[in-house]
Amino acid sequence: VQLVESGGGLVQPGGSLRLSCAASGSIFTVNAMGWYRQAPGKQRELVAAISSGGSTSYADSVKGRFTISRDNAKNTVYLQMNSLKPEDTAVYYCNADLTTRVPLRPMNAWGQGTQVTVSS
Repeated sequence: VQLVESGGGLVQPGGSLRLSCAASGSIFTVNAMGWYRQAPGKQRELVAAISSGGSTSYADSVKGRFTISRDNAKNTVYLQMNSLKPEDTAVYYCNADLTTRVPLRPMNAWGQGTQVTVSS
């Protein structure tokens, strides 16, 4: 099973970026999915999460600016980031709770990370 992220980059303050993360491999079901971030010298923190049914939760620091969504048919989760601030600069990681098909068992998977830099 692999999680592959895309969409990071350099953006000016106030700008927008959209991150994508696609899960592939021997997958039976994908349950909760989420985005974490880790800035230099800081601990990894949860940014946003979404259940298989579409319920969402956000860190206070991104509420009203970021939107998490998913496409269950594509096993893909998105993070739309608007009104970006320099303090949003970090490596963003995708995470998924899923059940593998062969063998049938639960698994937690991480993506490789994508850099988001907010700077003028």
